Amino acid sequence: MLQITDLTVRYGRQTAVDAVDLRIADGEVLALLGPSGCGKSTLLRAVAGLEPADGAISWDGADLSGVPVHRRGFGLVFQDGQLFPHRNVADNVAFGLRMAGAARPERDRRVDELLDLVGLSGFGARRVTELSGGEQQRVALARALAPRPRLLLLDEPLSALDRSLREHLAIDLSRLLRDSKTTALVVTHDHDEAFTLADRVAVMRSGRIVQTGNPDQVWRHPTDEDTARFLGCSTFIDAPAKDGVVQTDFGPIALNVPDGTTHLGLRPSALRVGPGPISGLAQAVVHRRDHVRVTVKTGDQEVDAVAGVTTAPSPGEQIHLELDPDGVAVVG
Repeated sequence: MLQITDLTVRYGRQTAVDAVDLRIADGEVLALLGPSGCGKSTLLRAVAGLEPADGAISWDGADLSGVPVHRRGFGLVFQDGQLFPHRNVADNVAFGLRMAGAARPERDRRVDELLDLVGLSGFGARRVTELSGGEQQRVALARALAPRPRLLLLDEPLSALDRSLREHLAIDLSRLLRDSKTTALVVTHDHDEAFTLADRVAVMRSGRIVQTGNPDQVWRHPTDEDTARFLGCSTFIDAPAKDGVVQTDFGPIALNVPDGTTHLGLRPSALRVGPGPISGLAQAVVHRRDHVRVTVKTGDQEVDAVAGVTTAPSPGEQIHLELDPDGVAVVG
């Protein structure tokens, strides 16, 4: 188990990581989620031993301060993979095993096992320069896993890939981490990626951890408006709740909340163009891959909504909105 206590990293007068406490259980995948510049990569580098830090980092109760990077037993994967271009795939994967003094038959067995695990069976003799970006990142993952690290540290491992490949590889990586029972800390700014990969998510902002929970808890109950905005909420409303039903301007919604005023965050997907109690004027229409984003003027406010690709309104068109509970978050 990794335990981080009161960890602080400073660059001169600037505090990049501010008194962070965090725990990762054996076999758990924790995603450190936050916007660029929030300190999440600095925190990961401090755990790896690449950044000097105040506070305590321990593994199973053993203090790691003063333990050099190569003796911590951690594996690292960065967004560009950092493969050896002059070595073939098998030699890249075997690098850590060779450094640990593993015998050749053991290395060969482990390389074959890992290439099969990452979906690259038979690729051992290929030059890494002949591989696609996604294949290279799979090799980097296999190389990091080869020495059986007690903790795998992944710093934006998929961000250099295009969107469709990133989504596909995130699913494969989630399976890989669970099949190998790997304890992992994943740094990412993409909440879809974090929720796909992680058993637990820690949201970071301005050097601090502001919320920790399982993906469903964080998604449905962001701790404050800033966190909710980062997680996609664009409209915020206060609405009365009684007996588990919240009465909003867009229609009633069943939520497990106490009686009284409830603060809600609405993602664009919470409001859909269709039959509903609220009418509005379509102001702007933006086409996405599988839906259309619509900015709608309703009364004295503008809200974001979604429509189907084939049923999208035109700017200036009068439309109606219906409420979709899946896009609603209870804030605070």
